[in-house]
Amino acid sequence: MGMFGTFTYGGGAWTSAEPAEPALTVTIHDSDIATLDYRPAPDATGRCYLGYQPRVYFEDPAASAPVDNDVEARGFARWAQLATGTDVDWRDVAALLAPDDEDADPEDVFVEETVQRLLELAGLPVPEELVGDA
Repeated sequence: MGMFGTFTYGGGAWTSAEPAEPALTVTIHDSDIATLDYRPAPDATGRCYLGYQPRVYFEDPAASAPVDNDVEARGFARWAQLATGTDVDWRDVAALLAPDDEDADPEDVFVEETVQRLLELAGLPVPEELVGDA
């Protein structure tokens, strides 16, 4: 059985309280899908996926809205700059995002590994629960 969990970052730390912006919530579903919700997200929706997009994973276009990975990668890179002061190349973020392609498998077997790589790229600490699994 894969990992299920929700991790919220705000105010410079991972927290269980409602964080002030800038904030990031990572929700992991069965070690296959990680949903990233980041705020603020000017010029982006503030939602993207690692591993698989739900619409691809569940073979159901209604399972999630389409994601423009380039727009979200740029948005997340701006978010990282605001949240941590880390300059992130949006192309590095885009390389980690889940494609909207049923023929594309993620690079990592467990999405927790991809989450850890993205957090490190953004200059964020990695939650303890993810360090042991990656």
